[in-house]
Amino acid sequence: MREARFARRGVAQYLLVAALALVTGAAASWLLAGRGAGRGDARRPTTHGEWVFIRNRSGDSLRAYVAYPERKDPAPGVIVIHELFGLTAWEPTVADRLAGAGYVAIVPDLLSSRFGITPADPDSGRKLTARLDRQAVGVDLDAAAAYLRTLPAVRKEALGTIGFCWGGAIAFWYATVNPTLEAAVVCYGSAPDSAALARIRAPVLGVYGEDDARINADLDRVTRQMQALGKRFEHDIYPGTGHGFLKPGRRGSDGPQAARAWDRVLGFFRTHLGA
Repeated sequence: MREARFARRGVAQYLLVAALALVTGAAASWLLAGRGAGRGDARRPTTHGEWVFIRNRSGDSLRAYVAYPERKDPAPGVIVIHELFGLTAWEPTVADRLAGAGYVAIVPDLLSSRFGITPADPDSGRKLTARLDRQAVGVDLDAAAAYLRTLPAVRKEALGTIGFCWGGAIAFWYATVNPTLEAAVVCYGSAPDSAALARIRAPVLGVYGEDDARINADLDRVTRQMQALGKRFEHDIYPGTGHGFLKPGRRGSDGPQAARAWDRVLGFFRTHLGA
């Protein structure tokens, strides 16, 4: 049935996907190259990005964007987990940014294996994401991880995740069920319960906006429990920012704290995944 859904969408949709891929890559390069090119910093764009379809273990098709760095040796891999609205035009720019810092980054469209590609309307994407089963999401993330490990350009033992908003909560949860992860970054996402926290093996970094009490109210509990369990959890709260501040258009996204948070994220990945 899922394959039939893809077929019904027709050739036009796949042409649209290809066009969006070109536009996204070109836009990211144009926006980032002027600020980072030639300086060797994290804002340099990827030299190659592509859309792929992956089979998960249930046999369903998972759409994903993969960004590659320019380097001569295998790179660590990072799975990028999108927000509540599904895979939008922004998440591939995150993958490009990570590739510019030396990582092979994959962004799976977690709606695609069940509903087809993320719809353009954010509210429609939000409603579909709310219908996702977490275990099915785990199957898709496992497929993304397995795909990274098949790539000769990836160091198989160095794999991490980063998630935003809903994806931040998923990144935290995924660290409780995938013991092979070497690092997890949670950007303003809620935390699992204490029983799940006990299963985490990877070090976790939390990135939070100051004006985000809905999420931050639980940070003291999470910090205490992670410390009591002997787990590695560090987090920062960025002043003058709100929920989602790493995405353009959100409170604090145009100030210095977003750049500071990205420096922290990339430093965390360098420490735990290598460079």
